[in-house]
Amino acid sequence: MHLLIDNSNTRTKLALSAGEALSEWRAVIPTAEISAETLTAALKGVDFTRATLCSVVPEVALIISESLEVPVHRISCHSEMPISIDYPKPEQIGADRLANSASAFAEYGGPAVVIDFGTAVTFDIISNTGSYLGGVIAPGTASLRDYLHRRTALLPEIKLEEPTSAIGRSTEDAMQVGAVVGYRGLIREILTAVVAELGGNPIVIATGGDAALIAKGLAEIKHLDTDLTLRGIRMIGDLNDNSQNNRG
Repeated sequence: MHLLIDNSNTRTKLALSAGEALSEWRAVIPTAEISAETLTAALKGVDFTRATLCSVVPEVALIISESLEVPVHRISCHSEMPISIDYPKPEQIGADRLANSASAFAEYGGPAVVIDFGTAVTFDIISNTGSYLGGVIAPGTASLRDYLHRRTALLPEIKLEEPTSAIGRSTEDAMQVGAVVGYRGLIREILTAVVAELGGNPIVIATGGDAALIAKGLAEIKHLDTDLTLRGIRMIGDLNDNSQNNRG
């Protein structure tokens, strides 16, 4: 069994794969709570012989790598990839963006645009020949929502939900319109500019925590794929199994 670890800024997701299939077993640990003890508790009774780590939090990645008693491959631009990289400074590309791009091209082909709705929202662009070209980074939905609550005296904390109308009839409703409908406008405008520059008719795939809510109001997004990152981690991990990078 192959342990897949998606270590993002907010949550760390664990999954298993046997061959190309992802198992039903999953675990989630808040990234701020990652330690040798929380990992041991989450993995109690779970058997695996190797692990692949996709991390955007270097200090947490070190804790995870040192806590596991199996070979760990940590994804980076130096990993063997099923895609090529056409980017001036590849070391600046987040491991999650590489995993998303690898998975998207393998599953959907190219050209493609992956939109990952996480702590930040990222756009990653893959050419028709499977080359990573670059992307866009913008604040995530939670960043915008929480900013209003923290920086104002009267605006409450809200949970993102689909607004019932475009005209808010309460403070909470008005914030929902701004956070959801307004955010779709940001996504649509970025996507329009990216597609105009890229050319062609790219496949647009959404993933990440808020993808389902935001994507259902955007006809431009053709696929909602919640396991995109995990499949990319699995693919890159398999390509680097038994390589000299297996210990980090």
